[in-house]
Parts: sequence; C-alpha cells; structure tokens
Amino acid sequence: MTSLTVRRAGAEESDAVAVLFRLCKETSLPYLPDLHTREEDRAFFRERVFTTCEVWVAEDDGALAGFCAFRAGWVDHLYVHPKHERKGIGAALLRTAMASNAEVRLWTFLRNTNARAFYEAQGFRCAQTTDGRDNEEHEPDALYVWSACNEEGEASASPSR
Repeated sequence: MTSLTVRRAGAEESDAVAVLFRLCKETSLPYLPDLHTREEDRAFFRERVFTTCEVWVAEDDGALAGFCAFRAGWVDHLYVHPKHERKGIGAALLRTAMASNAEVRLWTFLRNTNARAFYEAQGFRCAQTTDGRDNEEHEPDALYVWSACNEEGEASASPSR
C-alpha cells in the first residue's frame, strides 16, 4: 500500500461499491447462498445503502480498496478488496464509524472467523449469537458491540437486540 485515502463516497460511486461488495462476498464468504443478481446488488446499494448510511471508501493509489457503510450506532457493511486485506484498510474505515458514534454494533457470520478476530482486535465484544433464522442467508451470526466507554475503562450496559 503506497497511498491510502479514506473519504466519504458520493452517490455516483454506488455501483462500484456494489461490485466490490459482491467480489468480497464471493471470495471471502463462499459458503453464503447467492440470493441476488448483480443488478439487484447495484439497486440495493444505490437505493438503500447510500440513502440510509454514510458510506466511506478507502482508495489505494486511486483504486477502490474497501468501504464501510454506517448509520447511527451501526456498521451495516465493511468490506476490503481481497488483494488489500491485512493492510490496515478495514481498521481505518472502522475507525471512521467509531469516531462518529459512542457505541457501534454490527453483525457478522459465525463462520467468518477472520472478521470476528478483526473486530475483537479493534475492541469489539461478542454480545449475542443466533442460529441465523433472522438473516436472509439463514447463517448463524454474532452481534458485536464496541463502546467508547469501554475504551476509557468504564463499564457499559449489556447490549440487547
């Protein structure tokens, strides 16, 4: 990585973000069912993610290397291009969401052990696991929570769903 830039994404970048989302899922989460077409992915990001979340992108020498979509108290999406993993891009994007919120929650799949280790290394704690019946993939998942209070050594209330 030579020149990392983290910046707010514009609505016109929704298609590129959707393409990266699919690439990351196909590469890093091959056990997930393919529930949507590429056009459905693009529509979802354009009409839903970019309208309800702040979307931030990371660029390495001008190439899209990752993105994070977050809203008040939640990270909805955090994906890093497979060829840019383990270079600090995910941490830089996640810090942007954490800086905007006193508490951040997110879901990840139980089988995604790399993501779980990453979030735990960033100070997140697993608050709950499920059998997956409430997500569209029907894949067991885990709710992770980070609190600025915990960073300062103070106890925080136990999260609930």
